[in-house]
Amino acid sequence: MANTTNLSKAAAVRQRAVTMKDVAKRAGVSRTAVSFVLNNRQDASISEDTRARIKDAVQALGYRPNAGARALASQRSDWYGIVTEIVTAPFAVDTIKGAQDQAWLDRRFLLIAPSDQADAVGPNKGMEDAAIEKLLEQRVEGLLYAATFHRGVHVPQSAHEVPTVLINCFDIDGKLPSIVPDEHGGGRVAIERLLKAGHRRIGAINLDPTIPASVGRLAGAREALAEAGLELDPELVVTGHATADGGYDAACQILDRYPEEGRPTALFCLNDRMAMGAYDAIKERGLRIPEDIAVIGFDNQELIAAYLRPKLTTVALPFQKMGALGVQTLAILTAGQPIVANQQLVDCPLLERSSV
Repeated sequence: MANTTNLSKAAAVRQRAVTMKDVAKRAGVSRTAVSFVLNNRQDASISEDTRARIKDAVQALGYRPNAGARALASQRSDWYGIVTEIVTAPFAVDTIKGAQDQAWLDRRFLLIAPSDQADAVGPNKGMEDAAIEKLLEQRVEGLLYAATFHRGVHVPQSAHEVPTVLINCFDIDGKLPSIVPDEHGGGRVAIERLLKAGHRRIGAINLDPTIPASVGRLAGAREALAEAGLELDPELVVTGHATADGGYDAACQILDRYPEEGRPTALFCLNDRMAMGAYDAIKERGLRIPEDIAVIGFDNQELIAAYLRPKLTTVALPFQKMGALGVQTLAILTAGQPIVANQQLVDCPLLERSSV
């Protein structure tokens, strides 16, 4: 009967927030003794029997230390915050996965705040500022600010209150450190693979020519061609929308512009969606991939690249690695140490499949 009574008392206490005072009362000790045991203070003269009673009381009552109070006392919360747009997009998922795994290695945790771009209009206007404010209210030690596509950003001023690292974007004002893909190196890798396969007349389906991805990838492509004594024929470079339809239209322009003898033997598509559209344009003309025209993409959108036929050889954007490196950089900053470079470039590896 006594045990039943004790259990009912414990259940009643759980109806409200369990406090250190409740634990002390149940264990028959002072709150100071409870604090010493919970904080693993070995310098306190507390017997093993008393420590055991306190731990039993904690378990019976379901006590959880107040994270906010502990953070105030220790100046550590063991939490990092991450703000990113479209958290369900594959690239955002990969970034979060890389950051989460690295944080756990450091015995830290991530608080994830879905957001929208700073210049969002309509119902999502102001969401980014609000997301950052909410994370700061939770006393995160640092912030990761992640974008789904590589671009310059104006980071809300509130993000400057704690160490902040940008992922897949860079601070236009140049004040915050960033982790970005080596777009230039990725463009080189793509063209070097085509050159290795014997291609010399190579076309390109370009993105918006003003964005960092386009600028870097084409510059790397041109550099690799120049080192081989070749150049990228401007007539073989067509800008399209970053979609399958955009890739289809651009590929049609390139393929219909030249008779068979002048046609490129390979296409470098600056993203995988455009490569998917290029596949359709090539096949409609009775051409084979890669026997008649090789195709190489960029991004490694798994649901596209791995399921096209033939499977698409592409250059991967290293989202997981950027997420992990972002956490590593935050750990350095929160420890008060300097970082080596304000912008870190991450290699974009080639993933061989069957289209070259």
